[in-house]
Amino acid sequence: MPLRALDGGAGGPGEGGPGRPSEPAPRAVCPFAVCDGSGWIVDDENDLASPCKCRARRIERARARGISATLPRRYRGVSFERPPVSEMARQPGMRNQVADVREFCEQIDSRLDEGRGLWIQGTTGTGKTTLAMLASKAALDAGRTAAVYSLPGLLARIRRTFDAEVGEDSYFTFFNRLVSVDLLHLDDLGAESRTEWVLEQLYSIIDRRYSDERSVIVTTNLEEPKLFEQLGERIVSRLAEICGDPLVLTGSDKRLEYAPAPADAGEST
Repeated sequence: MPLRALDGGAGGPGEGGPGRPSEPAPRAVCPFAVCDGSGWIVDDENDLASPCKCRARRIERARARGISATLPRRYRGVSFERPPVSEMARQPGMRNQVADVREFCEQIDSRLDEGRGLWIQGTTGTGKTTLAMLASKAALDAGRTAAVYSLPGLLARIRRTFDAEVGEDSYFTFFNRLVSVDLLHLDDLGAESRTEWVLEQLYSIIDRRYSDERSVIVTTNLEEPKLFEQLGERIVSRLAEICGDPLVLTGSDKRLEYAPAPADAGEST
């Protein structure tokens, strides 16, 4: 059955001004090499058009505009092959946790399609955020949509929507974008003060993603009983079903271990 892509997808010819030649607009590329980037495939024999699977991802990316979809600068170069992760992988008490995160990254498309996540718990500086950023980086590198926030930062962003001016995201617009991305990464869960408003916002987000089977990655300093106490059973039980058992990191503060050595007192600066 002959199939071809539907014309007129990612933009037609550009329009030049008087006396200026027209230049073709760049066309999108299908990441699955199925359509020509238009997002549609046509069956010529039956005169039918069907959406390519890249179309759904394009729609998701459009919905995700206006959220924090990039890694913080400090974590853009994270890798399993360099410290601190390479060192963590050699430590008896952490190698299994690093291996679990690596497996998640290697299977990123299937994990996101299944709505699976990660729950990483440990004391300050044990590498929780770094491991979580590896998973978010894998999602972005695979062309998936992601939102990356510390929980205090996300709550501050939600508060700003209540004072939104014309043209800025309303609460409902931002909320719908937040719950629609392939992966939601929340850092420092439990770091915020426990208030009814905080619990209401967090429950609304987690419950919607739980219901829609969308992935969540969380990091926290709090052990599971303390997290139950801080956030309540409704939130934590949904996280447990999305993420499974927490990956518990132990050890010393990696930030101090890999911090630059201070200059000698006698050296000029």
